[in-house]
Amino acid sequence: MVDSRTNFAKEISALLRETYGSKIKVFGTEIPHSVRAKEISAEGKSIFAHDPGGKVAEGYKNLTKEVLKLEKQREKNRAGLGR
Repeated sequence: MVDSRTNFAKEISALLRETYGSKIKVFGTEIPHSVRAKEISAEGKSIFAHDPGGKVAEGYKNLTKEVLKLEKQREKNRAGLGR
């Protein structure tokens, strides 16, 4: 989760990407910080049920797409190695 309203958070995100981006997978998607999303999670509810069109739900959807795309690429590479 990132509070993109602050310059500090933006600087930390950029620093993480610069420092670790070549060593580990750092996803491009940032989940917006939301107190309400934390409250919903603590109640055991899904952000998709609470606010499916909101920024936090959209962030999680985008992260899911990134993860699935990465896995698809990995499967494709594994299939190519088996030939």
